Amino acid sequence: MNDNKREIATLAGGCFWCLEAVYEQLRGVEKVVSGYTGGHVPSPSYEQVCGGRTGHVEAVQITFDPGIISYRELLKIFFVIHDPTTMNRQGPDTGPQYRSAIFVHTSEQQTTTEEVITEMEAARIWDQPFVTEIAPETAFFAAEEYHQQYYRTNAYEPYCQVIIAPKVAKFRKGYMEKLKPEAASAIYY
Repeated sequence: MNDNKREIATLAGGCFWCLEAVYEQLRGVEKVVSGYTGGHVPSPSYEQVCGGRTGHVEAVQITFDPGIISYRELLKIFFVIHDPTTMNRQGPDTGPQYRSAIFVHTSEQQTTTEEVITEMEAARIWDQPFVTEIAPETAFFAAEEYHQQYYRTNAYEPYCQVIIAPKVAKFRKGYMEKLKPEAASAIYY
C-alpha cells in the first residue's frame, strides 16, 4: 500500500452512472460515490435533482491515491469520456443537472484543472470550446443506494447498453494499462 495521502476529486459530466462505471475500474481509485453537488437544497432526492430546479448536478466523488493515479490523469480521462463542449447536456440527458463541472477541493486542483483544460483545448480533442464549469467544492450528497455501482449491477439494462457501454469501451481502449486487475478481466465491461 502506498503511504501517500488520499485525495478527493468531484466531477460532473452528465449522468453519474457513466462516470462511476469508468472511474471505479482505475488503479489508484479507492472509492467512487455517485451523488449531487453544486446546488442550494440540502439533501436533495434524485427526483428533485432531475427536476432541474435545485441547482445540483449529478456528480461522482472519487477518493484516490495520488501516488498511483494523479488528479491530472483523472481529468484527462474525464475530458475523453464526456463532451465538455455542450451546455447542460450529455447525449440524451438534458438540463442543468447534467452540466459539465469540476468542483475543486484545493488551490492545486484549481491550477491543475485550468492547465488541463488549456492543454485539452489546444490538442483539439473536441471541435468546440469547453464549457466546463470550475467551482469550489460544495456539499456533496450521496445519491440513493440504488444509484451506487449502477452499471456494474445493471449492465444489461437498455440505458446501460446504449449510453454507458460505449463510453466504457472507449475508455478501456485508451486506458487498458491503468485498469485494476479485476476490472481488466471483468466481462461486464
